[in-house]
Amino acid sequence: MSDSKAASPMKLAGLVLAWYAGNTFYNIYNKKATNMIHAHWFVAAAQLVVGIVWSIIMWTTGMRKTPNLTSDDIAKCIPIGFFACVAHAGSVLAMGMGAVSFAQIVKACEPVFAAVVGILLPPADIKPMMAYAMLLPIVGGVGLACVKEGKGLDINVGAFAYASLANAAASLKGKIGGSTTKALKSDKSKNMDAANVYAVMNIISFICTVPMVVIAELPTLQKEWDIAVENHGQKELITNIALSGFFFYVYNEFAFAFTAQVGSVTSSVLNTAKRVIIIVVSCIIFAEPMERNTMIGSAIAIGGTFAYSLASKAKPKAKTN
Repeated sequence: MSDSKAASPMKLAGLVLAWYAGNTFYNIYNKKATNMIHAHWFVAAAQLVVGIVWSIIMWTTGMRKTPNLTSDDIAKCIPIGFFACVAHAGSVLAMGMGAVSFAQIVKACEPVFAAVVGILLPPADIKPMMAYAMLLPIVGGVGLACVKEGKGLDINVGAFAYASLANAAASLKGKIGGSTTKALKSDKSKNMDAANVYAVMNIISFICTVPMVVIAELPTLQKEWDIAVENHGQKELITNIALSGFFFYVYNEFAFAFTAQVGSVTSSVLNTAKRVIIIVVSCIIFAEPMERNTMIGSAIAIGGTFAYSLASKAKPKAKTN
């Protein structure tokens, strides 16, 4: 699909449906995979391999044009791919250590990180005051969701830390990657449409993930694999890892394609709505408890994210004489 041609409402609806379905199935199979094997960096890397295989098939068969990048282009993409690696791995580790619903609630805080990054990294991206005001219900909602009735503040520290790391990395990726990806897509000789931009970032992300697999998990990886195979079966383990990788690539590619067609504001709004679906589905499938504070807090946080997405791109009113 060409980025320059406006898509019909039917095509946009199809992109959203594929994006939502892919993301929902990814979260399901990712949680199943990380429940089976305690080697979450490995799972994150394996998921990226599935996308690489898919991209190679598309390029070698001619179904998609092969990117035509110079060494300088690739060098500019490396920081973006690195932060994509951290964002992906952080999400995988967060959902591996805690409930999918909890990770999604914390990830609703991404606008807070994006706002800070936008101010600190040049060129400064100053949002309207109403957008900054919407950060308060986001933080407050996440805080309320962490308060358990009769127990007080109850946080899965590991899951919270990794989800926050994913938020920070995603914000940095968006900040430093915007101009680079825009320049690549505008140069038609590069063959870098939305799908190929994501494919290239996926490859770089995998390369950046491998060292962490080696450092954090290689010494115990074979043991963890054998335990997982013994408890769950090799076919089941491989199937869940492969399907999580497939749906991870699919949902991201469709999300990139949708954003290229409608812009970041609409995409951000629908991304917020997507979290509601994932939270509900994960609570049903994995029997994750949702106490009253969790439901109210997540609703406030997601509502705040929705409002932030709209307020952050609001056009200032024209001055009248």
